[in-house]
Amino acid sequence: MASESTQSITSPATAAGLHDRGDRFMPVRQSAEMLAISALAVGGAAAIFSVLLLALGVAPGEFFELLWRGGFGTWFSLQNTLVRAAPLVFTALAVAIPAQLGLVVIGGEGALVLGGFAAACAALPFGGGGAPALVTIAMVAAALASGAAWIGAVGALRHFRGVNETISSLLMSYLAIAILNFFVEGPLRDPASPIKSSTRPIGDANMVGNIPGTSVHWGLAASVVLAIAAWVLMRRTTFGFAARLTGGNLRAARAQGLPVGRLIVAACALAGACAGLAGYFEVAAVQGRANASLAAGYGFSGILVSFLARHHALAIVPVAILVGGISASGGLIQRRLDLPDATVLLLQGTLFVVLLVSETLYGRFAIFRAAARGVPDIDGNP
Repeated sequence: MASESTQSITSPATAAGLHDRGDRFMPVRQSAEMLAISALAVGGAAAIFSVLLLALGVAPGEFFELLWRGGFGTWFSLQNTLVRAAPLVFTALAVAIPAQLGLVVIGGEGALVLGGFAAACAALPFGGGGAPALVTIAMVAAALASGAAWIGAVGALRHFRGVNETISSLLMSYLAIAILNFFVEGPLRDPASPIKSSTRPIGDANMVGNIPGTSVHWGLAASVVLAIAAWVLMRRTTFGFAARLTGGNLRAARAQGLPVGRLIVAACALAGACAGLAGYFEVAAVQGRANASLAAGYGFSGILVSFLARHHALAIVPVAILVGGISASGGLIQRRLDLPDATVLLLQGTLFVVLLVSETLYGRFAIFRAAARGVPDIDGNP
């Protein structure tokens, strides 16, 4: 009886103080859990893929050694990886930002394609000349606006008509690719490029240069800066707090009077702008014009990057480099092991499936919970 009485009269101030003391470690616990489960998912995917390699008569050790060498083993391969990682950061952010509101938007491929096409179209009136600064501003603005409008429309459909954002964003990706193909194979086709349909070139003066001392374009630096800005927006501003509150409990957000609809549309528009910027750099730093190569699958790989990073803006950067390295190693693996270039895509698919399964593991390990450290919860229970 005395012990029950002692438990029941624990003061709210004391309990709250103990709870706050435990909460101090919450970000650390969450980060540790994220890293541990993501690493477990990567290891599990590698193990499953090794079984497939053995069935094909390929030594897993040799495969993963070539994977490392082709993606990170030399300065040349590392630069190739970083070039591929830049658009992955942009498209992963296009998934991660709406995910803060509980939205699953997978239309980054369409926004990238449309952003790149719009950027190329913005440069066409200048005929490859013009003031480079003016042309660059026009191209960036066109890419941002088109990407924002494209995915922003997905948010509007979700808010005003209740259309599932996953389905609508995916379908709109195919529509964006169709729009690109229609114009580059028809009205805007460059007659001087009979083999590969494309628009006229934007001009060498309007191309984005490389980071000094490397063959990596400035899009990589821009993607890192954007990832940091996205983290600040979502973690250190009222907009980010409102977005996370909406994603955590929609009813509570509405009860607090938050403009849920505007938040959804704004987050989707920001996501589209990120992917559109990826399209700009693909045109201005890699292709030099808009063509079918814009639909290279970066938008879909960005989904994997975002989920593997647990939609954490800062974690997206190293994960994008990892996935970019896997993609960059495809050619070397094809030459040395006589495997199809799509082998690395199969590895990415396996990783994504294992990653989705690993979502069920969050919150199941006592080591990552406050109770495992002996810190009482708000009710005074250990």
